[in-house]
Formats: sequence, structure tokens, C-alpha cells
Amino acid sequence: MQYVEARGARIPALGMGTWQLKGTACRDAVTAALDLGYRHLDTAQAYENEADVGAALAESGVARDDVFVTTKVWYEQARRDDLLQSVDASLRRLKLDHVDLLLLHWPNADVPLDETMAALNTAVDRGLTRFVGVSNFPSGMLRNALELAPLVCDQVEYHPYLHQDEVATVCRARGMAMVAYSPIAQGRVFDDATLRAIGAPHGKSGGQVALRWLIQQSGVVAIPRSSKREHLKANLDIFDFELDAAEMRTLGHLGEGRRLIDPDWAPEWD
Repeated sequence: MQYVEARGARIPALGMGTWQLKGTACRDAVTAALDLGYRHLDTAQAYENEADVGAALAESGVARDDVFVTTKVWYEQARRDDLLQSVDASLRRLKLDHVDLLLLHWPNADVPLDETMAALNTAVDRGLTRFVGVSNFPSGMLRNALELAPLVCDQVEYHPYLHQDEVATVCRARGMAMVAYSPIAQGRVFDDATLRAIGAPHGKSGGQVALRWLIQQSGVVAIPRSSKREHLKANLDIFDFELDAAEMRTLGHLGEGRRLIDPDWAPEWD
């Protein structure tokens, strides 16, 4: 496994995303992922699956300290007391005494940023999490947040069709990780002729090429989601080849600027 070092955190470069997985399907997928060698699990309060993720981890036989666990606080819980209470609730559902990384899921324009960042710092001080970060913060907002808390990452939508150059610049300048969610563009990469052509000589699919393109960039972590063991295995099978400079440039020219995840509460992006 490859790791990204980010302000004291050592994050597996490929993790398992769990968005839209619930109940038995979630437990089975997490169990399969851990059995295959995944050591990075990403969940969130809003996914309503923290209990399933925690149960699968507890039953896996994998040592807790060997797995990097991330969860996220929903943006409506951004006030200090709400945030800390919601973290306590997440830990109860996960059946853990701490997570490795705690993120604010989205910025909240109605709550002062310094209040939310102070609450994240308090979560670290109380031992509820080892590290803190944010998700879906554009570059200007990220710079402001970095003045208030020792953030280790910004988790954003990132794939060959949506570039995040502004956020990446801030992350790299400050030694942070950029965590890519929806890294296979909700499956679009599998039918992309360019990605398939690049993958063919390597014996890899378009999805594997997209994931390799991400983790081959400095400081980037990818968290693809899948419920099927064979897809989880394929996603993990990206450490035995490299894309050359020309292949990396080709993928870098595919960006269109259109976000797949753009809810009403999303901030204005770079």
C-alpha cells in the first residue's frame, strides 16, 4: 500500500468510500475490503452507515490501529456544541473511542468559521479524533480555515473530468492531502475511449487508469466506493503499474469543469 504523509497523518493512498452503502450491503462490502487489504475506511454521519462500518471493522479481526477511519460532521452540526455532540454520537455508532480523521462535511455560511474550527480543535484535545480536516472547501475558504485549525486534508470531488488545481495548490503548499471522492466519476471512466486506450497496454481498465492517475499525483488520496468484492479488488490493483508523463498529461487535459455533486448548500467553487 502507498501512503500520503500530511501534517503528521499517514493516510493510505487508496481507501474505501461508503456513500450510499447501508445495512448488510455495507457490512459485507467493508468486510470484503478489509479482507482484501484495504486499511482506510471513509464514512460520514450523513451516510447513515456508521454502525455498519463499525460492526464490520469490529468483526474483521483486523487490529483497530491498522485501519485509518474517517468520518464527517454534517454541515448543519457546525456550531460548537452541536459538532461535539454529533462526534460523540458517531463514535457510539462506530463503537470506537476515536476516529483517525474527522472532517466537516460541507462549509456552513451561517456559522462563523472560527467557531467550527475551534470545535474541531476541541475534538482533538478531547481525544475524539487524531486529526481534523474539511470537505468541499474551495481554495479561498480553505486558506481561511487553515489559519484556525491544523487541517490535514480537504476532501473534494476529483476525477479526470473535474480538476481541482486551486485546491491542490493550497494543499501542496501547506503539506496537506487532497482526498478525491467520486474518483471514477460515478462509473463514467469505464466507457471512456481515452482511458481504455491508455489502460490496454498495461492490462488495466479505464477505472484503474483513473485511480492510478489520482494517486500518482503528489499528496492525492482516492476513496472509490463499490459494493462488489471483484470491483473492490480491481480498485486495489493499481500499485503494479505506472503512467508515464505523456499518459498523465493526456488525462490532465480531459477536465470539463462540471461537478457531479453540487447540492443547493454547496459553496461557489474556484
